[in-house]
Amino acid sequence: MTTKRRSIEAYHNQEFLNSRGARSLRILSEYIEPESRFDHYQVEDTVVFMGSARIVSREQAEQELGEVEADSGTDRATVERARRRMEMSRYYEAARELAHRITEWSKQLSDEGRRFVVCTGGGPGIMEAANRGASEAKGMNVGLTISIPMEEFDNRYVTRELSFHFHYFFMRKFWFAYLAKAVVVFPGGYGTLDELFELLTLIQTHKIRKHLPVVLFGTQYWDEVINFDALIRHGTIDAEDVDLMFRTDSVDDAYEFLVSHLSKYALEERGAIL
Repeated sequence: MTTKRRSIEAYHNQEFLNSRGARSLRILSEYIEPESRFDHYQVEDTVVFMGSARIVSREQAEQELGEVEADSGTDRATVERARRRMEMSRYYEAARELAHRITEWSKQLSDEGRRFVVCTGGGPGIMEAANRGASEAKGMNVGLTISIPMEEFDNRYVTRELSFHFHYFFMRKFWFAYLAKAVVVFPGGYGTLDELFELLTLIQTHKIRKHLPVVLFGTQYWDEVINFDALIRHGTIDAEDVDLMFRTDSVDDAYEFLVSHLSKYALEERGAIL
């Protein structure tokens, strides 16, 4: 007697779905699945927070510094690292406060959909701080994690229903840009610089046509890390290109700038747009 066999459906064939030939399907899934979920939870647009995954809260930094200073055997380099982490923790607290205030403001809007939802890369550091601030304001918030060691898992403050995990960097970047109506960039490393410069390039070249205010938070850090004056002096950017960013060290000033621009340009410009 012949044994009957049933072939597996293509959409159940894991070997195929993870193959080179199905790459376009995997890319498409990272567009369609988030779009479906954002629509289901009525997330119309976002305010994106970017920054280092290595910056910790003031509470954690104080604890770490206290421990190393209390240990007489701690070497000087370790103490200096702990002091730097303590100094940088002010950015964690600033991101937390700003996200809290933006969330409180957005919740007061009369729109039926969820407007100006705080969105981060979902990882630790500045990302955690912004998700934490939004969560403490009892607002839904978004985390877009990526398959890399530092951000493999989302932080505990991301709204579970709006936690996404990406394989492709460019699809993650797409969702940062597509829903964003404002971007706040805190001190960060290679990843933050990559995201900042790509956004500035898209705005400069009008690939992003919407009004997209960019806040560069932490003037001392950014002035040390990026010499914008040198770029102008060497003729590689125009002087007005620096005006694509609002630079500040003040949560109050950042909040007023964001609310002013969102109210003027984005309230009537609903939904995702580039």
